[in-house]
Amino acid sequence: MNAHDKLDYLLRQGDNALILSQQLSQLCGKGPALEEDMALTNVALDLLGQTRMWYGYATELEGQGRSEDDLAFMRDAPALRCCLLVEQPNGNYADTMVRQFYFDTWHYFLMLGLLKSTDARIAEIAEKSIKEVTYHLRRSGDLVVRLGDGSAESHARTQAAADQLWMYTGEMFTYDAIDNAMAEQGVAPDAAGLRAAFLEHVAEIFAEATIAMPAADAWMQRGGKKGVHSEHLGFILAEMQFLQRAYPGAQW
Repeated sequence: MNAHDKLDYLLRQGDNALILSQQLSQLCGKGPALEEDMALTNVALDLLGQTRMWYGYATELEGQGRSEDDLAFMRDAPALRCCLLVEQPNGNYADTMVRQFYFDTWHYFLMLGLLKSTDARIAEIAEKSIKEVTYHLRRSGDLVVRLGDGSAESHARTQAAADQLWMYTGEMFTYDAIDNAMAEQGVAPDAAGLRAAFLEHVAEIFAEATIAMPAADAWMQRGGKKGVHSEHLGFILAEMQFLQRAYPGAQW
């Protein structure tokens, strides 16, 4: 493991949180109920706060004078390392919540593993994030149950979302050389343990939600960790980065 590998790992975590935060923030004022609208916006803010912690460590490790804002607003899509799941469209509310549930489940067990990281700074980030991440998972799981075991319409939409988004979950457990290096050094948890915990929890919630769980061995999309993204990320960045691109260095 070298400093470049660790930097890439930090960017992956920060990019995941940033892009999902941006996606959720677009729903502010559009929630199905006021309480739910506020809750979803708070999740977006939690993720943004986590983004800053990952980016803060990344800029220090890189040591090239780049800021958190530079990482967020001045990189093109191929330079981002987020997983494909977080850049999928918000769609209807079942799409939004199933995407959130898949991410939250993985994120929760990842943070549990990172609490034991041999990198003290990463363990500190996990410790600061775990309470928020635990709430996120409890909330998204509850909503998946309510939607899946609700009306015929909500059930159908939730099942469709579960099936459609499943192909983007495998990437989170497909470890490359960087992930393996992090796991071997005890910086991050191993893939097998994460995947087993993820599948067990998803199966439990889907059973309660009366949602048929897709096959664990289904074909999976991948590429986000290497900067190969869907077309959706370009549109997300075009909106999110516009001001800094048009007026570099602009401040409030």
